[in-house]
Amino acid sequence: MKTYYVYIIKCSDGLTYTGVTNNISRRFEEHQKGLNKSCFTFKRRPLELIFNQNFNDINQAIYFEKKIKNWSAKKKLALANENFDMLQILAECRNATHSNYNPENN
Repeated sequence: MKTYYVYIIKCSDGLTYTGVTNNISRRFEEHQKGLNKSCFTFKRRPLELIFNQNFNDINQAIYFEKKIKNWSAKKKLALANENFDMLQILAECRNATHSNYNPENN
């Protein structure tokens, strides 16, 4: 059975990069060496791999990657640090400020 990884890299400028791969060590090394000059991480090295989660299903991995790509850097860092209380707070905060949120309807 093949394994897939969703990963988060923290760049030297504090920004984060989220990706999916079937070989986490090879992919991180590619980022770290700067093999692709057009890659988001190329000018932001050195890099730190701060999170990875494995999946047995590529569709689940892609779904999770797309989901967390839209998260704020604070939320990604909370996930990487396993700070699940902060992750919950940040999720609630975003929901409360979402344009469709109207406290008068609750």
